Amino acid sequence: MKNTNRIDLIFLVLTLVLALGGFLLSSSASLSTLGEKGGWDLPFDESQFASLLFGIGALFAASLIPFKFWRRYAIPLFLITLGLTIAVFLPVIGFSYNGARRWLSFGSHTLQPSEMLKLGFVIYFASWLAVSRERIKTFRLGFLPYLFMVGVLGLVLLKQPDTGTFMIIFVTSIAMFIAAGGRWLHLFYLFLATLIGLGALCFFRPYVRERVTTFINPSHDVRGASYQINQSLIAIGSGGIIGRGYGQSIQKFNYLPESIGDSVFAVVGEELGFIGSTLLIILFLLFGLWGLKVAARAPDAFGRLLVVGIVMMVTAGAFINISAMLGVIPLTGVPLTFVSHGGTALFFSLLSIGIALNVSRYQSHHQSS
Repeated sequence: MKNTNRIDLIFLVLTLVLALGGFLLSSSASLSTLGEKGGWDLPFDESQFASLLFGIGALFAASLIPFKFWRRYAIPLFLITLGLTIAVFLPVIGFSYNGARRWLSFGSHTLQPSEMLKLGFVIYFASWLAVSRERIKTFRLGFLPYLFMVGVLGLVLLKQPDTGTFMIIFVTSIAMFIAAGGRWLHLFYLFLATLIGLGALCFFRPYVRERVTTFINPSHDVRGASYQINQSLIAIGSGGIIGRGYGQSIQKFNYLPESIGDSVFAVVGEELGFIGSTLLIILFLLFGLWGLKVAARAPDAFGRLLVVGIVMMVTAGAFINISAMLGVIPLTGVPLTFVSHGGTALFFSLLSIGIALNVSRYQSHHQSS
């Protein structure tokens, strides 16, 4: 397979605009924590800036590696990332924060391996779907193995607990399953199983039950379980049409929980208003639609499914976060892609898009499988 084309420039530009714009938005939200640390003289979070630079470097490096390289090592990559995610339960290197055990600690540095697992799963699942072909339409050889894979990841991630990452993998896997030709009837079975699983989680996990309760009734326990969603809606509402102005958020200081994490969209809404928030949503939408166009023109089934998975992985996280902050779905703890603070997430998001950009080098108007 010859490399005959340049990378898709529109897809690259959309990515860089989101990454650089997201960094500026993250920097504003970070003022609340920098102030607490006595770092008002810092114009931005240096660790996040370093992750951005390394991530952009990884993006361009990955765009040069033929995408079939990843197919060759799909199984070991998936097993390694799964093993690292399980390693958070080891007492020596596992790191716990706010009741969740999601990080590996190496001296002064931490790593969230579930961010690596998302990419490892997408590469492996794309490889598996590409060779399954007609078998994917069957219940025994297609749907059941898919259900088993998702179930294993669910057990590992929900144990941490990391419901947000599991939701992203779950939504991404459904999109890839459909793109590979999976049957809608099987997805209906999955929908029923999901409802049963959600009911079980509500029964066994009080924090899940609280989030569902606050979604149904946001005025319930406004000083406790409903505090975050209420503060988020106050922040977004106070932004009005044009916002208070960049860096001028009030809610991010002592009012809005996780202002640099999963609540960062509320800060965006307060500072940039309806216009700025809508522009950010449109950018993610354009990124997703153009990414699917790149997937449609991929030279083979693996490339097509790989890009679908990467694009859905990035956009699903963004839209799940935004929906939760607007009260459209229950709070999930999913960070806003490119904007929320988190070096591991930013780095692997950009690395993933670099892989998709390499697929775009081989795209043509005549798709083959």
